[in-house]
Amino acid sequence: MIKYSLVCERGHEFESWFADSEAFETQARRGLVLCPDCDSRQVQKAMMAPAVVGARKSDETQERPVVLLDDKQRELRAAILELRQKIEANTDDVGSAFPEVARAIHAGDEPERAIRGRATVAEAKALLEEGVNLAPLPILPDEAN
Repeated sequence: MIKYSLVCERGHEFESWFADSEAFETQARRGLVLCPDCDSRQVQKAMMAPAVVGARKSDETQERPVVLLDDKQRELRAAILELRQKIEANTDDVGSAFPEVARAIHAGDEPERAIRGRATVAEAKALLEEGVNLAPLPILPDEAN
């Protein structure tokens, strides 16, 4: 068994146990690892100090995940998170049906509304060529790595 410090896309930190590192990777890929605060499935391992058997810890020292961001990156991350939350609160998630639903709305076959979902680069290019307005959701600085 292994315990990981985890962080979701909204910055919520939590810990969870897994049989091994492959179990975490498999569960995360399948969307089975959820943030207990916001139910986000965008979860990744946080940086953490290794636990060394026999090492002495003072009562004041606590093992905590370390995220290596400077002040500017933290401000950017907070702004992106706020923007994402506003987008998520004001749009319908149509998932992988995004290209079809976007085309139907553009053609007037579905009522006009704000949607979000997933599309491949080729699908997004095709939509843009057809005159469908779309924009990618902003990613966090650490998601670009």
